[in-house]
Amino acid sequence: MMPGDLDCAVAVVMCQPPEARAGVAARLLEEADVADRYRKRLGRAHPVYGSGSLMSAALGWPDGPRGRVYDASYCAALIVVLTALQAWRGRSGGHSGG
Repeated sequence: MMPGDLDCAVAVVMCQPPEARAGVAARLLEEADVADRYRKRLGRAHPVYGSGSLMSAALGWPDGPRGRVYDASYCAALIVVLTALQAWRGRSGGHSGG
């Protein structure tokens, strides 16, 4: 996981209504995992979810402009993404390389 992966996921989460953000963050992580497993098994990117990175999964979602100021809204969305990541790693053992 690289900082760019988090930034892309946060950009997607920020565009969601507050009540949907945790679910969207969890879904992004699941999509990245599906793509990572697909890539490892078939040797190519998943046709919808990308290469297996969180960034490639996030690129399939609408998001806001990049290069934003890291304000309170960004920080709140980052917390949502990191909380989802922590929960996902606890459930899956952190299988995905993405």
